[in-house]
Amino acid sequence: MILGVKVKKLIKHCDDRGFFSELIRDDEPALLSKFGQASWSMSYPGVIKAFHYHEKQDDLWFFPSGNAQVVLHDLRENSLTKGDTDVYYMGEENPIMLFIPKGVAHGYRVLGQKPATIIYFTTESYKPDNPDEKRIPWDDPSISFDWETKNR
Repeated sequence: MILGVKVKKLIKHCDDRGFFSELIRDDEPALLSKFGQASWSMSYPGVIKAFHYHEKQDDLWFFPSGNAQVVLHDLRENSLTKGDTDVYYMGEENPIMLFIPKGVAHGYRVLGQKPATIIYFTTESYKPDNPDEKRIPWDDPSISFDWETKNR
């Protein structure tokens, strides 16, 4: 696991009316050091949104609907896991929160036949005039991640 990445397994409290689950609490400082912004996005099946990273902000990702293959790659110079790549499968089939520290490139591919929705929290607000978002192509050879589904 890439140093600093955290996974919180969500607990669903189910009954005959449906379910309830907590995503993040203010007494869980281990997930976000501070609140900057909450955002919501939807992507269609097969879409790859990768890669980008931040120099100042941490991200906390959650996919409430659909499913995604999330790929992380550690770019941090002084990290013990520099150059490591991790893959997480998130969404309806695996409801988790994924904490992504600054300096770790991240992206995802929507799996299955339906769109995926992501809700994410950041420690900084987006600044259109000076965005803290550095982009790397989805097929960058330095990361060399194979996005193809392997039929097994």
